[in-house]
Amino acid sequence: MNLSDTELAAFAAGDDPYKKQIIFQKILENSTDLLQDLALFSRKDIESLIDNYAIPEFNREYYFRRKNLAEVYFLNRPLLIKELQWNY
Repeated sequence: MNLSDTELAAFAAGDDPYKKQIIFQKILENSTDLLQDLALFSRKDIESLIDNYAIPEFNREYYFRRKNLAEVYFLNRPLLIKELQWNY
């Protein structure tokens, strides 16, 4: 998938939930700058996209960690990654 920054921002701000979900999934699973890239979405969209994201079985732990980091950063949800918690 080759999209320009402008196209990516347009999809993230657009009205098509399918395109948003695809872009969100690609960013969550592949971005080297996860939190900055997810900031393209509105807070309302982030919440919906995170809640609807199904963690795949392949590389489950990796995707769980990335999803949880996004939940903590954008939605102020609990940190579930033991190695990153202050008291574990």
